[in-house]
Amino acid sequence: MRIETATEPGTAGVPNEDFAAVALPASGAGGAVVVLDGVTPPPDNGGCVHSVPWFTARLGGALLELLTARRDVAPADCLAEAIARTAHAHRDTCDLSHQLTPQATVVLARWNAADVEYLVLSDSALLVEDTAGVVTAVLDDRIDRLRAQGLRLAPLRNQEGGFFTAAADPSVAGRAVTGRLPRADVTALAVLTDGAARAVEHYRVDDWAGTFALLRKAGPERLFARVRALEAEQPPPGKQHDDATAVLVEL
Repeated sequence: MRIETATEPGTAGVPNEDFAAVALPASGAGGAVVVLDGVTPPPDNGGCVHSVPWFTARLGGALLELLTARRDVAPADCLAEAIARTAHAHRDTCDLSHQLTPQATVVLARWNAADVEYLVLSDSALLVEDTAGVVTAVLDDRIDRLRAQGLRLAPLRNQEGGFFTAAADPSVAGRAVTGRLPRADVTALAVLTDGAARAVEHYRVDDWAGTFALLRKAGPERLFARVRALEAEQPPPGKQHDDATAVLVEL
């Protein structure tokens, strides 16, 4: 098994709001990967006294522990429990009803000898390679569909008819894209935050198969360098550079 992961902040000296972790239990019963992309808060910090890295570390750590320790529990239920635990940790000090209370996108995968389970919530990407070498992107495309309609995203966050992120409401776990694949059909997985996927999703100069191939052959740092070069040549609206995280798991 090969596992490679890297993360890079969008701006030097500014805390990275992403989270990535892989667990391989000593029992050899499989493993799990969790990647979160924290949402940068407004100037008032979303009514919370904690930072986004605090939130993603709490949520990501709880989620990874639940996925590995409670293998009989579905990934969406693990996410719901992790959100509830994290909310409990700062409910007494923070306004969790604020629309921009700390929150994150979520991608996870969990595998054993029989199955690969996955969950995607919001705009990070899971890439799955099959035994024929075909790469399929598993996406939660609600943000893309809303943008295509010319709608403003801010009022539609965690709203019916909008898009969903992991914040303080455990029920959003039920909104995630989930599935299960036969383990024998999957040769590798990759997870990319949107900051690492801009060559495909924003600039549209690469495709998912090419991005997966670059990640496998040259590693995450080369993928990040390609994205940064595109950003320097043609700055996108909003953040010129975003936190970028990539994980490759060859099963």
